[in-house]
Amino acid sequence: MTDAPLILWLRRDLRLMDSPMLAEAARTGRPLIPLFILDPETEALGAAPKWRLGLGIAEFAKTLATVGSQLILRRGGALDVLRDVLAETGANAVWWHRLYDPGSVARDTPVKSALKEQGVEARSFAGHLLFEPWEVETGTGGFYRVYTPFWKSVRDRPVSAPLAAPMSLTAPASWPKSDDLDGWQMGAAMRRGGDVVAAHVHVGESKALARLDHFIGTSVDAYATDRDLPAVDGTSGLSENLAYGEIGPRTIWAAGWRAMQAGAQGAETFLKELVWREFAYHLMHHTPHITHANWKPEWDDFPWQGDNKNAEYWRRGLTGEPFVDAAMREMYVTGRMHNRARMIVASYLTKHLMTHWRVGQDWFAECLVDWDPAANAMGWQWASGSGPDSAPFFRIFNPAIQVEKFDPKAEYRHRFIAELSRTPGPDAMSYFDAVPKSWALDPSRPYPKPLVDLAEGRKLALAAYAGRNS
Repeated sequence: MTDAPLILWLRRDLRLMDSPMLAEAARTGRPLIPLFILDPETEALGAAPKWRLGLGIAEFAKTLATVGSQLILRRGGALDVLRDVLAETGANAVWWHRLYDPGSVARDTPVKSALKEQGVEARSFAGHLLFEPWEVETGTGGFYRVYTPFWKSVRDRPVSAPLAAPMSLTAPASWPKSDDLDGWQMGAAMRRGGDVVAAHVHVGESKALARLDHFIGTSVDAYATDRDLPAVDGTSGLSENLAYGEIGPRTIWAAGWRAMQAGAQGAETFLKELVWREFAYHLMHHTPHITHANWKPEWDDFPWQGDNKNAEYWRRGLTGEPFVDAAMREMYVTGRMHNRARMIVASYLTKHLMTHWRVGQDWFAECLVDWDPAANAMGWQWASGSGPDSAPFFRIFNPAIQVEKFDPKAEYRHRFIAELSRTPGPDAMSYFDAVPKSWALDPSRPYPKPLVDLAEGRKLALAAYAGRNS
């Protein structure tokens, strides 16, 4: 036992409830110093996720105050900052929740080794996932490469009940100095877009829990069908909060499981989507190259283009394909994009426009407030054909057919594309307030003609695929 302070190194775990590290730390009775470090890895985040992280940090600081604690902010290399705070406070331990992306692993592994060599207790906890990626194995002891067998392997595994939030946290005798969050300018790269997106985010643990309750109470029963309709509020929206750990996956699982046991028709499909996230992390752990290179190396010679003029029209929501453009504009206005729409825009970019999936991956990493390193990488490779999917490249979504099927009344298109409406609504017009002024976009201009003929684009993509396999 010791009365020396314990440093809690916070990253993507901005919550009190179901925080294994926080719950165990509270039980020790030791003085606790919650610390968030703006290190180079965090500095490198895209504009929207970095801005949204800043909002989450500010909100969690308020939450910590309700249990008698504070959030200390420091900027610099993680190991240097931790050593400084250890020396300033007399702390002799650093705890954190594990992250699994290659950048975090490359940072955390040497930090843990260096602290242990210094005689400091360095301990990492589970908490970001339902299952640690190395805990789920095939019958032969390997990792899963296809989602459905992965789901069958975990669906009946016990998941621990979410932990209660601590009622109070012991404060140190004196607090170390802290940076001012405003000085970090986390939203600088968002420029004027931040004011637009701010109306659509749900920041913090209390809003995440309310979001879950609302979804379970109103939408989970119809989730299996409504989740494909972008004009319908049929999804939970919790990807935003999961990205920053404002809600734990076990909390979501428990609510979905209770709904399934109560007979909610869409609850199992909802649980499958949560496990899809687990599968993304499972793959990222076992094959970390998925984040930056073709998961299937035989795709390395596929004739995708790099960034190009048509890709820029795609980024700006000016392809002339309403489903694609509505989705891209939705991302600029709300910071998020409907999942059905993500598949359509990814297929269109990588197949009809024959542009490398990394171009799209990078743009999503810049623009999504719910950006997640594993989900973004796997989603783009799944759509492009280079990733872990049993359906090969020649599954090419036709955005014209898809939009008629999933937006039959054109509500989604009209919500976000001003040029298609005589009286555009606020979200359609907000797009022009959010985009860079240098784009010189004007809602009074005619809606653009399609960049490519869909049938011809499909034909060319299939020819490239056939040529690669000839």
